[in-house]
Amino acid sequence: MSAPGVSIVVPTRNAMATLPALLEGLRRQRIDVPFEIVAVDSASTDGTADLLRKRADTFIEIPAAAFDHGLTRNLGIEHARGPLVVLLVQDALPASDEWLAALVAPLLEDRTIAGAFARHRPRDDASAITRCYAARGAVASPVGRTLAIDRAAFAALGPMARLERCTFDNVCSCIRRSVWIEHPFRATPFAEDLEWARTVLMHGYKITYVPEAAVIHSHERSAAYELARTRLLHRRLYHLFGMRTIPTLPLLGRAVASSLALHLSLERSPRALALAVAWPLGQYLGGRDAAKAASQ
Repeated sequence: MSAPGVSIVVPTRNAMATLPALLEGLRRQRIDVPFEIVAVDSASTDGTADLLRKRADTFIEIPAAAFDHGLTRNLGIEHARGPLVVLLVQDALPASDEWLAALVAPLLEDRTIAGAFARHRPRDDASAITRCYAARGAVASPVGRTLAIDRAAFAALGPMARLERCTFDNVCSCIRRSVWIEHPFRATPFAEDLEWARTVLMHGYKITYVPEAAVIHSHERSAAYELARTRLLHRRLYHLFGMRTIPTLPLLGRAVASSLALHLSLERSPRALALAVAWPLGQYLGGRDAAKAASQ
């Protein structure tokens, strides 16, 4: 094939539940520049590797234990040939045949934009709770925005405002490879996208949110998984932005009570009740862990 204008990097592990639909969605994209698919697979055992050997332009295998949210994406980008690199997860499905063209358009038009990220829409079978929380997220808005940072003004902001200024999401994003060469992702167990966005924004680049580029993406995870994930996320949010959303036990009690009322209004199930505890508790524990570590 001719040199690609865009490289799509997809980390995978046991992805056969969604990978065929994702590859078909990529095949249907209508865009004026050629693109390639680069897959980095973490020791899949369900046929993912066999499919990608046939369908990806570049296929890389790593041990499952070697996966890292930042470094694995770096590995894929190192093998990418396009000046623009789309980062996608294995269960995010393009919502239209124009998704890719819409996502890369801002970077083609403005060289000061380092990255763009897409809107998320929940899957058709998403629960009421999943839909409710998805609608509140930063990647749900139908309104586009471009983010930039003034260093002095940024330093004066509170933690939540700093996070909002650095919003970025590698569920579906596009980054400029030349900027990544200057500022690669760092080794991290989580939130490599937020950390990268903060770095490039502090170096004078811009980040843009493109709601016209939408992907179908949502999860119905267990409360135990969500507790562990939320705890890890809020450790990182404290490290990156000094943010503690639930810093005390009384506030935790209020948050659980509020969540229980909301969840019962949406869905009466054991999982709904467990999530009403898991999400606030994860926020409290993650912030407490990080603050304790920072004080030592």
